[in-house]
Amino acid sequence: MKSMLVKTSVILLVWFSFFSANAQEFQGQAIYLTKSRLELGNFGATMTDGQKKQIEERLKNRLQKTYVLNFSKEASFTKEEEKLDAISGATDSWGKNFSPGDQYKNIKEQTVTQSQEFYGKKFLVKDKLPNFNWVMGTESKQVGNYMCFKATAMIPKSELTWYDFSWSDLRNTDNTESSEEAKETEEPMIEVEAWYTPQIPVSQGPLEYWGLPGLILEVSTGNTTILCSKIVINPQTKLVIEAPEKGKEINKTDYRETIQIKMVEMRDNRMGRGRG
Repeated sequence: MKSMLVKTSVILLVWFSFFSANAQEFQGQAIYLTKSRLELGNFGATMTDGQKKQIEERLKNRLQKTYVLNFSKEASFTKEEEKLDAISGATDSWGKNFSPGDQYKNIKEQTVTQSQEFYGKKFLVKDKLPNFNWVMGTESKQVGNYMCFKATAMIPKSELTWYDFSWSDLRNTDNTESSEEAKETEEPMIEVEAWYTPQIPVSQGPLEYWGLPGLILEVSTGNTTILCSKIVINPQTKLVIEAPEKGKEINKTDYRETIQIKMVEMRDNRMGRGRG
């Protein structure tokens, strides 16, 4: 109990000292590396280690990504660094359709604006930030030069994957009855584990993650871990933290429905050509 009170006092002291200064001028940049485990399910059970390694190499750009987060007290901008495929020498054009685009978070207004491109068509997704009901833990650890504290939350999986797509998602669009059943089915939840540092007292984090009394330096959910590898506070060159503007305005739900409709059309067209 005493340890928890000491940690809480440290957090409050850092917050007070930070916001007593001219916080409006405060900016920072954080570089995050992501790593996802490849899950092959039953299909993977029939493969050799060599075959699995080959697939992992081909999917490296999707399993390992780099994100740059520019942040201030009230807003942030996240952008993925594009990488060339080690085998083809080109960018991953297919995977880009189902990856998060440039994202602007406004913490004060609790809104997100994200640019998405789906098969050449640009969308501007505007919606509310996901609501993380964080449970503050007592565990702490060092991440780089910063002392971090643990927090966890349960959140609907769709809040973190609305821009993604799986062929299994089409099962709920094949007929009206299955679609109605899907609506009545309880939405799957996913656990989020985050490590934040009160030494950088902004309620920011990579991608959708936010809402803690300090910058989130590490976050794990499902088979993916996002880890901060570099931080620059108040860089000499002023950072651009602005919302993207180009694209058809849409919310998350309508954007996901748009993806599903397009994928149904693609599937049906291929099946039609096969029958011909």
